[in-house]
This record gives sequence, C-alpha cells and structure tokens, in this order.
Amino acid sequence: MNYSIAKALPILERTPEVLSTLLIDLDDDWIYSNEGPDTWSPFDIVGHLIHGEITDWTSRLNIILSEADDKTFEPFDRFAQFETSKLKNLNQLLAEFKSRRAENIKYLKSLNITKDQFDLKAVHPSLGEVTMKELLSTWVAHDLGHIAQIARVMAKQYKDEVGPWQEYMPILNR
Repeated sequence: MNYSIAKALPILERTPEVLSTLLIDLDDDWIYSNEGPDTWSPFDIVGHLIHGEITDWTSRLNIILSEADDKTFEPFDRFAQFETSKLKNLNQLLAEFKSRRAENIKYLKSLNITKDQFDLKAVHPSLGEVTMKELLSTWVAHDLGHIAQIARVMAKQYKDEVGPWQEYMPILNR
C-alpha cells in the first residue's frame, strides 16, 4: 500500500483507544510483566509512545518543513520512558498518550501536507537522509509494531500454561 495521510490518520487516531481498551484497569501482572531481561512491559511501551509524541514525530516533521540549512534530527532516546514514567500508573500514561496524540493529530492536519511535500528530506542521526513520507509511514508502522509487541508480551505470560497448544501459537515463540 502506498502511504497517504488519509489512510494513516485512522490508525494514528485509534491507537490510544486500542491501547486503553486492551490495558486499562488490568492487574499489575499484565501491566508490568515483560519477556525477560532487557525487554519492555506494556507499561514501558506506553511510556515510550508518549516520549515519541513529545520528542519525535512532530518535532522531526517541523525540521523537515523548516527553512533551516541544517535539517539533522536530534537523536531519539528510546529509553527515556524509564525515567519519565516513574511515579505514574498505567491509567495516567494512557490518558497522557491519548491527549498528546490528539494534539499531534490536530497539528498534523493543520499542516495540510501535500504529496508534493512527501519527498522533502532531513538527516536522521543513524539512518542518514530520510523523507517526510518515510517519517510519516514510520509513525504508523511504529504504532502497529508496539500494539503487536504489547499483545506478544501479554500472551507470553501464559506461555507455560497453554500446554501442548503452544506449538500452534507462534506468538508465544517469537
């Protein structure tokens, strides 16, 4: 499928509600469990999504659209959520994500980006030159990837409980 803002917006708009429906008011065993050392729990993933709303998508979009000579993105701290989510609970994080995403969607719509602007470029600190279309497409894929990650982390909490059905459940063996 070719990228279009019209096709991307429903995914970006629905992600907060999908996560809230899946996670709100769940027992801590679901929220804070992960897949082992150096992996993320659903709580961590929602915190990461919030950090992206604050420092990634629209900030980088602004750099691409700017008239600046240097259009280099700041590096993204993929682990900032561990500090910024402290002293918050998951319901607070879900509410914050919903609010920040709504602001960013409103802003994205206000830009009235055209297909002609999709090829505008900036420089990613590790990937090199990237286009606006690639950034916007990544925003959607990033959401979907983390939704799948949350589902996988949660499913794995019953990996040892499903018995012989494990062989029919690829989500448990990834």
